[in-house]
Amino acid sequence: MTLDTAFDGRLILPSDSEWEQARVGRVFNGRRPDRQPDAVLLAASVDDVQRGVRLANERGWTVAIRSGGHAWAAWSVRDGGLLIDLGALRDISYDETTEIVSAGPATKGGDELSPFLEERGRFFNGGHCPSVGIGGFLLQGGQGWNQRGWGWAAESVVAVDVVTATGELVRADATQNSDLYWAARGAGPAFPGVVVRFHIATRPAFGFLGHTVHAYELDDFTEVMTWLYAAHHRISTDVEIVAISTPIPLPDGSVRRVLLVTGVALVDDEAAAKAALAEFNQCPAIDRAIFVQDAAESSLTEQRRAQELQNPEHAQYITDNAWIDGDNTAEGIARMVEHIRPLFTENPTQKGFAIWMSNAPMRRELPDMAFSLQTEAYVASYTVYDDPADYVRNRTWLNSAFAYAQPVTAGQYLGDSDMTNRQLRFMAPENWTRLQQVIAAWDPHGRFHRYLASNPDTLNSNHWQLQEEGL
Repeated sequence: MTLDTAFDGRLILPSDSEWEQARVGRVFNGRRPDRQPDAVLLAASVDDVQRGVRLANERGWTVAIRSGGHAWAAWSVRDGGLLIDLGALRDISYDETTEIVSAGPATKGGDELSPFLEERGRFFNGGHCPSVGIGGFLLQGGQGWNQRGWGWAAESVVAVDVVTATGELVRADATQNSDLYWAARGAGPAFPGVVVRFHIATRPAFGFLGHTVHAYELDDFTEVMTWLYAAHHRISTDVEIVAISTPIPLPDGSVRRVLLVTGVALVDDEAAAKAALAEFNQCPAIDRAIFVQDAAESSLTEQRRAQELQNPEHAQYITDNAWIDGDNTAEGIARMVEHIRPLFTENPTQKGFAIWMSNAPMRRELPDMAFSLQTEAYVASYTVYDDPADYVRNRTWLNSAFAYAQPVTAGQYLGDSDMTNRQLRFMAPENWTRLQQVIAAWDPHGRFHRYLASNPDTLNSNHWQLQEEGL
């Protein structure tokens, strides 16, 4: 095979006028990397993906994959090798008998897959930001709508179609190529193949979406979050619980950063929503709330619109995250609240935000899949800015704030991480060992790129623990 091999799509080289657009045009984060592949394949079909992998084998290229382009650190853009862009693989089909939806990896979970399913009375708890492609999202585990009650999105994946390191197309599920199926639910960018189609179990659509929102001054952060840590175990598992520090327009016409405590009830009717959200009205600071919205009717369309406003495309982002862990005694809760406080009260960017998401009660045994690290609360912080000159200030602040959270940090979620800056555990040790075995079996020559990390030798380890051990 040669570089002029016919593709249904296009092979773009650095000398082509379209190079820069092909290299980073579909990267969501406006903070673009300088890394330069040898070529970019804009795949138009599964056949193209197979041809691309075979070309890489012939040329001795490594292969990186881009589905939706939302990885904050732009993992798909690597130095050298072939970048296969799957942006055109967005077809969707639905089997009414099995109630399984099948979709290409670049399908946008909120903008495309969710409306498709809503028309059929079905639902799948995909990602919150509507333009996120399902490929990277599901490979990382899938932190989606109401995972605290309905499980990680990857748990709904029943099969994947995979182009292997030799260019072969195979099906992987619980009965065939089951090791690949295991890895496809949590391995993230180290998955040893290209998933070109996901087959996903769906659930009946809920009848009513009730939305509770309380807005509090940042001075009330400690009291409100202390209450929320104690309360979230008592709230119905049909409710997604999120606290957000974000600037918003207020009734008096001002715009300033506040703490929003939100509950989204995905239930049968309004009465069920009011019952499920009733616990929020017990917050001891509610009399000081800037405003309270109690179980108001909303919709997925409205929720998606709000997510788009929170996550403007092509703004510059620096992000990080942590699984927060501690005991649920008064002392343990106080410790967790204090160590996450700067992430919510001191963001140096005008448009930046932080989220605290409940996973309680989530001390359940996960299915047998690569994804294997979770705690009852997740925190992520985002600096959002336009001027590249602000990078150093924002990076320094974020690193400092997460260093302060270190005593209550168990690890990180792949979806919001940047291993070029900070490396944490993201998988159970035994799963990590098993993943290396799957990679060795399916990609023994290292055709596919692994995690983009500052130190590949210390992956899946909390950096401060390695330092304490002298490693």
